[in-house]
Formats: sequence, C-alpha cells, structure tokens
Amino acid sequence: MRYVQWVPVVLAITIALATGTEAQAGYCGAASYNCCPTEACAPCGNYMTAKSCCGPQYKTVKETVYDCKVEQCTKTVYDTVIEKIPCKTVKNVYETRYRDVCYTACVPKINTCYKTVNYTACKPVYTTRYKTISCKICKPVWKTCYKTVNYKVRKPIYKRHYRTVSYSVCKPIYDKCYKTVPCTTYKTVPETRYRDVCYTVCKPVQEWHTVDVQCGEWKTVTEQVPVSTCVPSCSVPCADNACTTNCGPSGGCCTKTVCRRVWCPKTVQKKVCTTRYCKEIKRKRVPYTVCKRIPQCGTRRVCHTTVRYVKQQVCKRVPYTTVCYTEQCCTKQVPVRSCTWVKQCVQKRIPYTTCRYVKECRTKTVPVRSCTMVKETRTKKVPYTVCRKVECCTYKTRTRCVPRTVTYNVTRRIPRTVCRKVPVDTCCTPEPVCCEPSKGCCLFDIFK
Repeated sequence: MRYVQWVPVVLAITIALATGTEAQAGYCGAASYNCCPTEACAPCGNYMTAKSCCGPQYKTVKETVYDCKVEQCTKTVYDTVIEKIPCKTVKNVYETRYRDVCYTACVPKINTCYKTVNYTACKPVYTTRYKTISCKICKPVWKTCYKTVNYKVRKPIYKRHYRTVSYSVCKPIYDKCYKTVPCTTYKTVPETRYRDVCYTVCKPVQEWHTVDVQCGEWKTVTEQVPVSTCVPSCSVPCADNACTTNCGPSGGCCTKTVCRRVWCPKTVQKKVCTTRYCKEIKRKRVPYTVCKRIPQCGTRRVCHTTVRYVKQQVCKRVPYTTVCYTEQCCTKQVPVRSCTWVKQCVQKRIPYTTCRYVKECRTKTVPVRSCTMVKETRTKKVPYTVCRKVECCTYKTRTRCVPRTVTYNVTRRIPRTVCRKVPVDTCCTPEPVCCEPSKGCCLFDIFK
C-alpha cells in the first residue's frame, strides 16, 4: 500500500521532465523555476531520496584495448658464398724403386756331437712300515621308536558330466568337371635287329680210373659164453667163470653156446668211369627287338575335381569332469630315530713310509755343439728414391657476400579506448548536491 501512494507523485515528475519548461508551472509552482533555494537541498526522509541512495548505480569507465595488426616488411640479408678457383701448380712426386745388391754374409753352422759321461745318482728307496695306535672313538647307537600321528587327507571325488557344444564344420562338396587338353601320345613301332652273342658250351669227356674199394662179408662164429647165475643147487653167484666153494658137488657155474655174426673187411680194385666237362666258346646271331616311340599330337578329356565348402552346424556332447574334495582323517606310524654315542677303544695300524737314498752309477750321452762361420753370398734389394715433377690442379677458396631480400611479418599493437558501464553498489547517506547560491539547484539534478 505504501508503494501505491507514491505512484501518482512519480508519474507527475516524469511528465514534468518530458514536457520541458512550459509545462512546469502546472505542478503547484514547484517546477516553474529553473533553480531552487539552498534550503531546499537539505536531506529529507522521503522515498525518492532513499531510492536514489541505496539502489544500484552505474558509472562509465574508459578502458584501453590493443588490437593486433600483422604487417609485411622487407629487409636485405647478405649470404656468404664460398667459391672454388682452379689453380695449376707443379709438385714433386717421389717414387721408391729397388735395385739388387750382392753382399757376403757369415752364416753360423752348428755341428752337434755326442759324448758319454759317467755320473753318480742318488736313487730313493721307499719302505712302508706300520705302527699300532690306540684311540677312543664315539660309536653311534641308533634306536628306532614309533609314534602315532593323525593327519587329514583330501580325497578327490570325480564326477563325469556332459555338455552340448555346437560348432561350425566346413563340409567339402566335390564336383567333377571335364576339359579338353592337348596332349602328345607316342606310338611304339617295333624293329628287329641282330647282334653276335658269345656263349659257353660244356662238352663231356669220359675217363676210366682204377679205385680201391673197401668191402667185406659177414661170417657166423660160434662161442662159449658163461652164464651170470649159478644152477639152483648153488646159492652163490659165479665169479671169474668159476663156482665158489660154498656150492655143493652137484652145483656150479655153467656156459652156453652163442652164435654171432662178424664183419670181415677186404679191399677190391674196381674200374670207375668219370665224366668231366670242357668249356667251349661259340658264337651265334641273336635277334632282338627295338621299340621306337613316334610322337602324335591329339586331344583328350581330363577330369578334374573342384571343391567348395558349405558351412554346417554340428552339435556334439563333450564330457568334462568335476572334482570335489572330502576330508578324511587317517592315522600312521611315524618312525623316530634317537642316537646315543658310546665310547670305544680301538687299535689301528697306521702305515708310514721311510725313504733312504742309494748311490748308483749311471751313464748318459751329452750333446756337444760346435759353431763354425761359413761365408755365403746373398742378394738384397736396396731402396732408392726418384723425384719427378707432376702438374696438378688445385682449388683456392674465396668468400664473397651475396645480397638477397627477405620478407617477414611484424605484428603491431594499436591502442583504442572503449567505454563501458560498471555497476557500483553503494548504500550510504547521499551527500547533498547543492548549486552555488547565485545559481541554485535544478530539480532535474536532484532526481538525476
């Protein structure tokens, strides 16, 4: 409601400012004068004064801004150029040559002779002896005990499962095609030829020889053979073809007649016919066939196979195994070995070696070298230098400066002034704006 009361006042002042000096007399004489007295500039507590003091204000600020401008400039640059100037000179070239020079050299000739020298050598003779030593040793005595140990074992349990896997298979499809191909065939033409062949013939020759043949005949011989047992009246067996004295008068050993066949060898001469073969070389003409191959051009149909692949989905069952472990308690006997040391006296024989030297006369062959100087003519190459003059072309270096124009870019900064408004927030008691006493204060300046 407070703002609504001040709306007619604000509108009246706005209309007065817009219409100029002629319309200022209609507002109770307040705007009829250009200036007001000094007392009217005292601060008052109305709304317009508070609004002009605490509201946002703007002030104009001048700011210098630099614009960049690129300009092309030229300058002269001097390049240093090196020139080569040919110059003919004469220089000395030295060559090394060789000539043969004969000289006499004394060459040492070493002769080696050998002479026999007697000397005495000390030959070592080693003898091994033994001595008995008593010593104490600690002998270990091991004792094995067993203790029960519990432990856990993870026992695997395997299960077999199957899963279906689909995969692509390229199935080949074979197609038979025929094409005509030029080919060369060979026709075989037989031809009969003859050649001389040597062959060997074995000719039989009969010969008669007298040969001693071992032969014989079987004859029947009668012999008396003693019987191995006595007659029933004698209880003791016979020995050495005689009866023992224990037999009675009617008892005793007896013999029997045996017939056996005996082979009687004899030598008989017989004529034997032997046949031996003598080799004889003969010749004969043997026909043989030679085949000639005559080429003939023709065509033939060749079958060739083309392959194309067709993708096909195939499913198969793939086995796989799963493992699960089950803990199981087990017991085992673990051997525990304990060792105790027992002292024991032991005698042992220790070998030791003694050495003595025995003098021995020996003979050795010592080489004796003698040197004699022998004169010998040799040839050596002696170098000497030959100088000759050779014309050559050398180059001298000269430096000169060559000017050239170079274009380069230069960036210039051109200043210019830009005005912009900057908001200034001031909330304080405004100072009274007063004119000079002679001029007074304009109403327009108060509400500016």
